[in-house]
Order: sequence, then structure tokens, then C-alpha cells
Amino acid sequence: MKSNINLKDLGERTIINIIEELIFKKTNQRLIRDDSFFYSLLKDSDVREKKKLSLIFNSDMLVSTTDIPNQMNFYQIGRKSMLMNVSDLIVKGANPLGVFVSLGLPSSMKQIELEDLIKGIIDYCTKLEINYIGGDLNETKEIIINPSVFGKIENDKIIKREGMNIDDFLVINRKFGLTGVGFDILLNDKNAVEINEKYNRAIKSVLEPSDLGLEGIILSENKLATASIDSSDGLARSLKELIVSNPNLGMEIEFDNNLIDNEAIQYSKEFDIPLDNLVLNAGEEFIHIFSIKPEKFDLAQKMVQAKGGNLLKIGKVISDQNIYILKNNQKYILNKDGYEHFLNSS
Repeated sequence: MKSNINLKDLGERTIINIIEELIFKKTNQRLIRDDSFFYSLLKDSDVREKKKLSLIFNSDMLVSTTDIPNQMNFYQIGRKSMLMNVSDLIVKGANPLGVFVSLGLPSSMKQIELEDLIKGIIDYCTKLEINYIGGDLNETKEIIINPSVFGKIENDKIIKREGMNIDDFLVINRKFGLTGVGFDILLNDKNAVEINEKYNRAIKSVLEPSDLGLEGIILSENKLATASIDSSDGLARSLKELIVSNPNLGMEIEFDNNLIDNEAIQYSKEFDIPLDNLVLNAGEEFIHIFSIKPEKFDLAQKMVQAKGGNLLKIGKVISDQNIYILKNNQKYILNKDGYEHFLNSS
């Protein structure tokens, strides 16, 4: 069967042609075949309004050994590679415009697997109106996908990591804990049917992460957030990264139902797994964390909810240079670090 041919039997040019034809069928656009990629960022309206714009871009690798559970199919792999990159733009307040994708693929990969992977990338691009411009292709020992996503944003609307103020509210757009449950099930082969059915949302949060939400875009457009970060490396590390960018400040985080998904609470009780680990240290949530001035929170919540989004208050910024977790009427210093490459390797 033609689609079961290994990539080593196809060759680079044929593989590129396969990718290009898939893109053309779904978008009616051809890849840019040139020495470099180029894209027109400025619209006539930008020039007329004399907007001061910045190019904003992000490039995160998806690597099979660290990012892809065995249960993830190739379509899901392609989709996730895009979502994880787009997340870092949206949390800054920018709409993504285009992407070029560098692919490292093993020669033993099947043509049908390649096609499913590319379809996952293209479908996510199409959904968000992102132009798939081109990329690079190489033979590697494992799957490596490196999208470089870019967009544009007005200079004064970028929600940077720095910018927090004492008493700012800390808010999130979704609850934590689902990926902690999902990874525990998938990585420890807890594949019983009853577990899969009961914790389907958690498993899906790893294999098919939820759509990102547009809270960052709305907050940016209306200048309602003072700082932001994407939580792909886990809540604990993300909070610590915010503190690095905002020296002399700290945080108080309420360990309550605004922060924690009910499915994580249920799983923690059923399998006697510390809830702290599921919530603070899992990673790959792609939840967006913002700081907002107290007097602007109600307006921000109203504007976000009007567009179908949500903001959940989980704490506040303080002058003490620590991150405190408030749990069961007790207060303790956060000492978990989230996911860090190389340190987490076995």
C-alpha cells in the first residue's frame, strides 16, 4: 500500500512535495520556494494610523522522547506542536499570522504517519488563520518538530512578564491539575477502561490540549493586564519565572477551587497522590497566567466573559520576596520547580 512506504524509500524531494500538496489541498496556498521566507506584516490601515508595531515570534521544539506519550497519534502530535508555540504569542496579546516549520523525521516513519502529522499542523493553522509559509526538512533519529510562529502587535500592548505591582490580582484562564492526572495515567500505564472513562478529560488534556482561549488578546487590546506568562513548564516554575522578571515582589496563591480542577481532586483522593504534585508540577497545561490591577479586574472579567472567555482569581502580588501557598488555613513557601529539561532526564 502506497501510504505505508517508509520515508527512506521516498526521499527528501518527494516528502516535500507530499507536504506541499497537503497544504495546497487544505489552504489553496503554495509553500514559498526561495532562499528565505518573507511575509508582508504591514497593512494599509497600519500605515495610515501610524501604529508603532513589533514583530513577535516564538520557536519551541517538540521532541518525541520528552513531549510525546506513546498513546498520542500523529495528528495529535502535529496539532500540539503548533498549539504550544501559538500559546506563547497569545499570552502576550498577539494574534499569530504565519509559521515556518522545521521537521526532523526518522527514516522509518511511514508516509501515512507523515501525512497525519502534517494534517494536524495544517488544520490548527487553518483554524487560527495562520499562514503555513514553508520550513526545513532533515533526517533525525526521532521526531522533532520546530515551528517558528510570528505575528505583530502594537508596542504598548505587549503583555510582558515584567510589570507586576504590589496588590495586583493573579488570575488564570483555566484550572490546573488535569495534565498532572493525564500524565500519571499515560506514563504509568494505568489503562483500565474504568480509569480512562472516569478521567477522560485529564487524558485528553495531554493528548489533545484544549483551545487556548483569547483572554490574552482581549486584555492586551484593552490594556488591562500588567504581566503575563504561559504555564507550559508547570505552575510552580511559571510563578517563579514571573518573580525573576519582577524582583523585590512575591505572591500569595490560594490553593482552592478557583485554582484546581475537580478531576484532579478526585484522582488525588482515589489513588493517594499528593494534590500539590498534580497541580504545581505537571507542565504542558498551556494555561495563561496574568496579573491585573484590582480596580481593573471587574472590567477585565466582564470584557473577557462577553467573548466567551474566563478569568479566575488565584492570588495576589505581595512585597515579600517569596511565593506562598495558602492551603487549609496554613501558609507555606513554594519549593517545587516545575519541568526543566536536562534536570528531569533519567
